[in-house]
Amino acid sequence: MKVLRPIIAVIALIVAGGVLGMSQGTQMLVGVILPSIAFLVLIVGIIRKVIDWSKSPVPFKIPTTCGQAKSLSFIKEDRFDCPTSKSDVIVRMFLEIFLFRSLFRNTSADVKSGDLPKLHYGPSLWLWLFGILFHYTFLTIVFRHLRLFTEPVLPGLALLEYLDGFVQIGAPVLYQSDLIFMGAITALFIRRLIMPQVRYISLGTDYFPLLLIFAIGATGMLMRHYFRVDITAIKQLTMGLVTLNWANPGNIHPVFFMHVTLVSTLMIYFPFSKLMHAVGIFFSPTRNMANDSRAKRHINPWNDPNIKPHSYAAYEDEFRQFMVDAEIPVDKELPSASAAETTEEVTA
Repeated sequence: MKVLRPIIAVIALIVAGGVLGMSQGTQMLVGVILPSIAFLVLIVGIIRKVIDWSKSPVPFKIPTTCGQAKSLSFIKEDRFDCPTSKSDVIVRMFLEIFLFRSLFRNTSADVKSGDLPKLHYGPSLWLWLFGILFHYTFLTIVFRHLRLFTEPVLPGLALLEYLDGFVQIGAPVLYQSDLIFMGAITALFIRRLIMPQVRYISLGTDYFPLLLIFAIGATGMLMRHYFRVDITAIKQLTMGLVTLNWANPGNIHPVFFMHVTLVSTLMIYFPFSKLMHAVGIFFSPTRNMANDSRAKRHINPWNDPNIKPHSYAAYEDEFRQFMVDAEIPVDKELPSASAAETTEEVTA
């Protein structure tokens, strides 16, 4: 059911987009109003998340480290796995965002059978490879689509399209980014199905975006290579969205409205899903903090200045009897009854 429900949802979106795209009366709804609302939800949703994240205090120094911290001068420091300065953090963030460095360094653990089974650690690069191919081809496809929303076309887009289709397969040209994109998203989906440990922790919210993005790519390739779509009418429609000069889309094949429905759904879904990691990485304290807790004191922003620090020793002195009654271990035992009576007599 975790996979079936997302599949049904994506198929329903495709059918709804196709049905609404068949009628001139509803093409305005799915081709103009829906993407406009979706774009507004996307921008407002991202801004709201960023504001919430920026207001969230970070009470502890929790940078992820897997290398030698800065110590004595003759001990070599691992600057990027254990950064202690802002410049090192910037380099680490750059490598993380653009090269997925931590995913590249991921390892797998397997038990090798034999006379004496051994735990074997090795590289696990398939996830990194499919992940980085998916993200960069997705980015390339988004940039190529900018020609539909700009007039004149931005400089550099023609060069990008030439490099993307330099193999010159078929007419119209088959872009390499399209093939790699579809292959990568398919591999990421299959990985969740065939790996038991990944399938166990996967939810419907993990399968839905993969299927949704796959359907977006599939309908896009169908428009380019199979169905005849009026590119001029689509350009007029998209430029009307940019200039707020909304007009009826005209006679465009229904597969275009399937594509638009899926893209609009992705934009609406994005701010409320795990896909927000694309923005959240910049606010992750495990990545954007320097490991300098020994050099600089980190003050918890949640500390109330009107509340005095309460050490554990003082806490135990205050609640020792209750802790003993609840069978909670204590550092100091309760005084015996005779000792307590002696203390009372001396005090008297």
